[in-house]
Amino acid sequence: MARFNPFEFMQEVRSEGEKVTWPTRRETMITTGLVFVMAIVSSIFFFFVDTIIRWALALLLGIGR
Repeated sequence: MARFNPFEFMQEVRSEGEKVTWPTRRETMITTGLVFVMAIVSSIFFFFVDTIIRWALALLLGIGR
C-alpha cells in the first residue's frame, strides 16, 4: 500500500486546480440572475398549483361554501 505524502498531495491539488476553467464575472452574474428568475417562476407556479388543489379539495369535500 502506498504511503501518504502531504507535500505530493498538495502539488497534485495545485496542478488539478490549474486545469479548472473558472467562470468569468459576467458568466457568474448571468447564472446567478437565472437562478433567481427560476426560483421566482417556480414559486409562482407552485403557488397557483397549491391554490387550485386547495380549491378542488374544498369543493370536493364541501367545506368551501
